[in-house]
Amino acid sequence: MSKKRIFRSWAPEWLTRLTIFVVLLPTVMLFALSTANVGAATGFYGVEPADIQFSMLLYYAALASFTPLERRFFSRVSTKEYFLICLVLQVLISYACYHTRTLPVLFVCRFLQGVVNCGVTSICLTLLFGGLKSEHAREIGYTLFYTMILCSASLTSLVTAPLVDNYEYNVLYKMIIYTFVPGGILLLLLMNKVHLVRRVPLYQLDWASFFLYSPILILLAYVFTYGQQYYWLQDESIVWSIVAIIFLATVFVTRQLTRKRPFIHQEVFLSRAFLFGIFLVGMLYLIRGAFSITTTYFSTVLGMDPINLYELLIYNILGILIGAVIAGRLIIKKRPMQFIWLAGFFLLLLFHGGMYFLFASEADMRTFIIPLLLQGMGAGMVFTPILLFTISSVPEGISQSAAAVGVFIRFAFFGLSTALINYFSLFYSKIHGMRLSDHVSRTDYGLQERLNLYQSSLAARGMQPDLAAKAATGLLDKALQKQAFLKYAMDYYEMVVILILGLMLLIIMAPFINRIIIDVKAKQPAAATF
Repeated sequence: MSKKRIFRSWAPEWLTRLTIFVVLLPTVMLFALSTANVGAATGFYGVEPADIQFSMLLYYAALASFTPLERRFFSRVSTKEYFLICLVLQVLISYACYHTRTLPVLFVCRFLQGVVNCGVTSICLTLLFGGLKSEHAREIGYTLFYTMILCSASLTSLVTAPLVDNYEYNVLYKMIIYTFVPGGILLLLLMNKVHLVRRVPLYQLDWASFFLYSPILILLAYVFTYGQQYYWLQDESIVWSIVAIIFLATVFVTRQLTRKRPFIHQEVFLSRAFLFGIFLVGMLYLIRGAFSITTTYFSTVLGMDPINLYELLIYNILGILIGAVIAGRLIIKKRPMQFIWLAGFFLLLLFHGGMYFLFASEADMRTFIIPLLLQGMGAGMVFTPILLFTISSVPEGISQSAAAVGVFIRFAFFGLSTALINYFSLFYSKIHGMRLSDHVSRTDYGLQERLNLYQSSLAARGMQPDLAAKAATGLLDKALQKQAFLKYAMDYYEMVVILILGLMLLIIMAPFINRIIIDVKAKQPAAATF
């Protein structure tokens, strides 16, 4: 269908594309909104940080589970009407999030936001990629979209930091409404009433598979989030959740193998290149998840306030943009995929290896500018090429199923990364904390001098001597906790370095990588914004 029939004849191409990106921006920001400021969110709702993490994973679970089904709704209703429905629902749900302080209501709203967001993103991507006919243009479109995804967390935190600093946390949902509505209305004004895809009646919708698949993802999110808090298999709720996941997954897979029109085609798993691609996607999300340790280090050890922290992350966003541009250029030039991946993972290796030596109780902010640039460049150079490789490794007929599997892998490994960080933070912090405490109590080397220093500093600020003595002990405990965190961060990044080295070796030993031809002429990204 030509562009003139999709949009009004008077609408210039630059305006339509700009409007699409204006609509996409708040949909991308919605994912990271839950964790834009975890401290502010927990204080506002009166909950634990794990509850805020779970609300984010619920949103992701909704995206992943509704992706295979969403296309049927898109094909039934005209694009303009479908977008209007999604726009109204998104505003209403965001308004409900703004007004509620009840955690169960927030969970339901976040899940519904994920479902509706899937529709909005699908419309925007179809409009955007429908006008990109050449191979190079579509590759550039992929690069731009995935770059937005990579920047979403840092960008959301950067934009929302001043709001959280001056208003209550729930005002972020009002901000989403204010940013979403103008672009949405403009897009409605620009569009004609057309069907972008072949119209298909809403019959034989596989709701049964959806109601099997979505609980699996919700239970996975529950296990990933609360497993460490409830000591994993020592808690009955975790055990029964795992049992339910296994049972539902068995029923779901059996159903897909026996249905004529499966929810997700299992043929995608017959491609060796596709399996290798989703494996790399999963590993990349584990590596990306480790970046949260760096931001935690900035806030807890160096004591950066949210605004200064997120201003520092501008350099990471800049690195992502540079890496994405380089990767896009190399893909267009048909450079070997092995070379692009190895270059990107090498930059990530430099970042994690460098941070291993930079973790310290005191540091200057400028010290981390280059490492943050390297991390962004590395992520930008590998993210889009890996996903393009994965998409290109399957036939067009099952590309939607491949995209759905890819979204599941991204969800699963994002959640797994959260679980691993929760586990190792407690495991290593406890070990190193006990060792440091034991060392202090056994040797007392410099202990009294440090306590006297704390006490004299507090007394100089007007604190009573007896209170200063008690506070000095608290400051010493805090210093020990910081040192334990630093040891944990170093240990975790050491494991990440080993993982990256293993991936680089695996990429070198997989010559079939360069035989996959990047072909996205008839494909578009999945409607998942993280």
